[in-house]
Amino acid sequence: MAGGVPRIFVSHLSGTAVFDPNGDQVGRVRDLVVMLRVGRRPPRLLGLVVELATRRHIFLPMTRVTGIESGEVISTGVLNVRRFEQRPTERLVLGEMLDRRVRLVETGEEVTVLDMSVHRLPARRDWEVDRVFVRKGKEGAFRRKGETLTVDWAAVDGFSLEEHGQGAENLLATFEQLRPADLANVLHHLSPKRRAEVAAALDDDRLADVLEELPEDDQIEILGKLKEERAADVLEAMDPDDAADLLAELPEDDKERLLTLMQPDDAADVRRLMAYEERTAGGLMTTEPIVLRPDATVADALARVRQEDLSPALAAQVYVCRPPDETPTGKYLGTVHFQRLLRDPPYTLVGSILDDDLRPLSPEDQLPVVAGFFAAYDMVAAPVVDEGGALLGAVTVDDVLDHMLPDDWRETEFHLQEEAGHGA
Repeated sequence: MAGGVPRIFVSHLSGTAVFDPNGDQVGRVRDLVVMLRVGRRPPRLLGLVVELATRRHIFLPMTRVTGIESGEVISTGVLNVRRFEQRPTERLVLGEMLDRRVRLVETGEEVTVLDMSVHRLPARRDWEVDRVFVRKGKEGAFRRKGETLTVDWAAVDGFSLEEHGQGAENLLATFEQLRPADLANVLHHLSPKRRAEVAAALDDDRLADVLEELPEDDQIEILGKLKEERAADVLEAMDPDDAADLLAELPEDDKERLLTLMQPDDAADVRRLMAYEERTAGGLMTTEPIVLRPDATVADALARVRQEDLSPALAAQVYVCRPPDETPTGKYLGTVHFQRLLRDPPYTLVGSILDDDLRPLSPEDQLPVVAGFFAAYDMVAAPVVDEGGALLGAVTVDDVLDHMLPDDWRETEFHLQEEAGHGA
C-alpha cells in the first residue's frame, strides 16, 4: 500500500463519534456498507451507518466523509436524516461479514473472519476493503484459540459475487470503470425492465451522474420507477441545473412532492433555477461555483480547485465576491483563472489578481448570447450576475453544448461510436 494512505480496521470504527465541520457531534458509527464485486476484486466501501441521538440510523456516504482520524469521523456537515434502508447489492460489514466462515484460497482451509481493514485509494475518493484478519481452526463455544493472520482480500473465498445468478450486480461489475456517459449509453440500450434493475442497483451518486447523461425520456422513466424518497436522494446528488431540468418535465404534483422530500437547501437551489427560462443563462447555470472572498489567498483558491467532485470546467476559475459566500452572494468583484493561480505565489490575495474586464452574463441572456460569449472569449465557464451585482451561479460550456446540439445528439454520438468500433 502506498505510503501515507492509512489502513483502518473496521472494529475500531464501531461506536466512533461522527462530527460536523464545526466540531459538533451528530452521531456514532454503527456499521459500514460495502458493495461486493465479481471475482476477487476488493469490495467498495459505500458509506457508514450512523446512529443519531434520536436512535435513528441514517446513511453517510463516504463522499461526505472528509477525515477518519484520532478515533473520530469528520463529515461535510450535510446529512440526509432519512432512515437507512439496506439495498440488495449492499452488505453490512459488522452485521453480516464478521464472524463468517470463509476459506483460504491457497490451502482451502476454513477460517473465521475476525476483522477487516479499509483504506482510501491514492489520488481518488474511493475506499475499499483491502485486508481480512482471520483465525484458523474450527469455531465453537469452547474453541476460540488458533493461529490468527491478516491476508489480502483476494486470498479468501466466500464473500465475492458469483459469476451467475447475480442479477444487475454482474452487469454493474462489468461496466464499473465506465465513464457516466458510457454507462448511460449501456442503460439506454437495455430493456425498460433491465434498465430499472440496473438503476436500482447503482448507488445514488453514480446514478445521479448517469442520469445527467441520459436522454430526457430515459431520465423520466428511471426516476418514476424509484421510490419517492430515493428519487429525492438522487435529485439531491445531481447538479442543481440538471435536477431542475428533469423536474421541469414532471407533472406539477410529482414535482412538488419530490421537492418537498429533498433537503431544504438543495430544494431551494433547484426552485431558484426553475424560475428562469430553460434556454437562458439563469436556466443553464449551476448554483455551486467556487466562491472566495477577496482576502483569500492563492493557496486557499488552489485547495478549493483540487476538490475531487468539481468538473474540469468549474475548476478552471474561481469567483471573488463580498460575503455571503454562497449564491446569491454579495457584490461580485471578478474572476481569477486557474492559470493565474499557478503563476502567483501562494500568499497572494485573490482580490489583487482579479480579471474584472469582462462583462458577466445576465440571468436573462438567451442561449445565442451565452454561446457567443464563450466563443468570443475562449471561456469554459462564465459568471452569471444579477442587476444588484450578486453572483447567482456559473454557466459551463458543457451545458451550453447540451442545449445547442439536436435533441437526439446522444443517439447520433452513440451510433457513431459503434460504427467506429466495427470499422476498427
